[in-house]
Amino acid sequence: MSSVVIVLTTWPASSDPGAFARTLVDERLAACVNVLAEMQSSYRWKDAVEVDAERQIVIKTTEPRLAELEARIRALHPYEVPEFLVLRVDRGAESYVSWLEDAVSRRT
Repeated sequence: MSSVVIVLTTWPASSDPGAFARTLVDERLAACVNVLAEMQSSYRWKDAVEVDAERQIVIKTTEPRLAELEARIRALHPYEVPEFLVLRVDRGAESYVSWLEDAVSRRT
């Protein structure tokens, strides 16, 4: 089984997530961050239904980096309660998994 995980979060469409994505990669918390096109999200917040334009953010990392990644997302994210969903990856191409694990390894 792989140590690779995919983390999902969203970002307000009115704000550019480029610096956020770059920070996660620069700090080796993510090997890759995909910023998807604008979408419409409907959700319940504080007992009201809200509809907002957001962007889905897909973060590729490893299990050992999750706690630090979650803390960093909470620090950088504009939402009071940012989405943080972890999807486990059972298998991946050996060369891709190797690259990903190297990209998020802590360097001294």
